[in-house]
Amino acid sequence: MSAPPWFVYLLRCADGTLYAGITTNLDRRLAAHNAGAGARYTRARRPVELIHAEPAADRAAASRREAALKKLPRAAKLALAGQS
Repeated sequence: MSAPPWFVYLLRCADGTLYAGITTNLDRRLAAHNAGAGARYTRARRPVELIHAEPAADRAAASRREAALKKLPRAAKLALAGQS
């Protein structure tokens, strides 16, 4: 049995801020964020919208990519998501 695929994702929160995370199930994780059961950061900033997702080879690669995304300036994150 193969391991589940990992994804790195970027959310736009209701207050306009951006949030990066990793998951093996994008739909479930987005629903958790919007239900207030996701990360503490997003609980007070609902609803959230998925603006970018990309696959990762494994959890370690996903975590490294998430860390790299978090270091990017806001404009670069939005450009990655195809938004301005």
